[in-house]
Amino acid sequence: MTNLPGGTLATERAVWTRVDGVGDEPLDLFEARIGRGHFAMHIHDEYSIGACTEGVEVIRYKGSLHYLGPGTVVVVEPGEPHTGGPAGEDGFAYNVMYPAVSLFPRDRPYFPKLVFEDSELALQLRAAHGSLCRGDDPLEAESRLTAVLAALVRRHARPDRRPVAAVAGKATAQLVMARLEDEIGAPPTLAEIAADLGLSRFQVVRGFRESMGMPPYAWLAQRRVARARVLLAAGLRPSEVAGMVGFADQAHMTRWFRRVIGVTPGTYRNSVQDNGGPR
Repeated sequence: MTNLPGGTLATERAVWTRVDGVGDEPLDLFEARIGRGHFAMHIHDEYSIGACTEGVEVIRYKGSLHYLGPGTVVVVEPGEPHTGGPAGEDGFAYNVMYPAVSLFPRDRPYFPKLVFEDSELALQLRAAHGSLCRGDDPLEAESRLTAVLAALVRRHARPDRRPVAAVAGKATAQLVMARLEDEIGAPPTLAEIAADLGLSRFQVVRGFRESMGMPPYAWLAQRRVARARVLLAAGLRPSEVAGMVGFADQAHMTRWFRRVIGVTPGTYRNSVQDNGGPR
């Protein structure tokens, strides 16, 4: 993301919090006030569930623009490319949580829409988010979270009747992602990938973009950010991590961190390292 914390707008801020003890995996939470700039197109391995608290946010999702303000709840499913930013000059503020599938009351709920008008649920989500970030009594915080996720599924999830279509672009993307994941530190060139798949470079890029909503290099940068987050949370310094995950240098890693998660690697490390509860 560009023009975020550390920029020129004094009202901007972004805070990550990691909480243990609410499931099999740590739960990440994000709170931000954004005056300008947009996140890069990106994906999450978990659900992204948020509530706008001020202003209006615009999200590009599945080829369309979606606008949300206070009283709405947004749900981005795992693996869905999207980007977002302020819809106007006044910016926006929001709270987001990233629960794994295992935290839901049933396996992999499907949400047919991105934005839901539900002011009551938005207030409940904000209350649960605040309780978790403050480090309230663990039983209270987890109860609030469980109630919010159960209500979200009950009110807005639907049976998943999406057709399962094995298209060429999806198959190409899966092969490319597997190759890049395996060689994340020293990835092959586009020409090498295309030659190994028996395709042209144009076919590789087009198929990947159609399936993932971004070119291969952007997806690779995000996977590097994801790996870097694990290492930073374990206490390693940004200067150590950058080369370990394949970034050219720390500045390169910092640029992508800000574009994808809204804070610098150092800020993220200080927020979540040691997994010692909310920080």
